[in-house]
Amino acid sequence: IFEIRITDNGTGMSSAIKAKIFQPFFTTKPAGEGTGLGLSLAYDIITKGHGGTIDVESTEGQGTTFIITI
Repeated sequence: IFEIRITDNGTGMSSAIKAKIFQPFFTTKPAGEGTGLGLSLAYDIITKGHGGTIDVESTEGQGTTFIITI
């Protein structure tokens, strides 16, 4: 078992966005920019393909951490 943490020091995200980020076609970009499939595909590969987990911790104004465990 190993864990990968990816952290940024950006603006973080709200609880409403955190609840949707792994859903197919969800995007915060304007219409016509991006497909909203990146995190959905990553989620499926990690969870279904490798039997792992991917979680997100985020605080608005402080940044976000994605935690991948396989």
